[in-house]
Amino acid sequence: MRRRPVTSTSVKSVGYDMSSGTLELEYVNGSTYQYYDVPQPTYAGLLAAPSIGNYVNTQIKPYFDVAEV
Repeated sequence: MRRRPVTSTSVKSVGYDMSSGTLELEYVNGSTYQYYDVPQPTYAGLLAAPSIGNYVNTQIKPYFDVAEV
């Protein structure tokens, strides 16, 4: 999955597969996680958030299944 760099102290890059709803986050510590069945508006909200790390912690982590890749 192709990721794009973002400005964040915790997240280095993000990618999104619209057909599957898979959100991929690469963290600054080098780990990469995929979150499943994420709606496109949630992904758009992530990109527009004033704090990507806070958005991930409050709007993504509590609600979506995840796996480390």
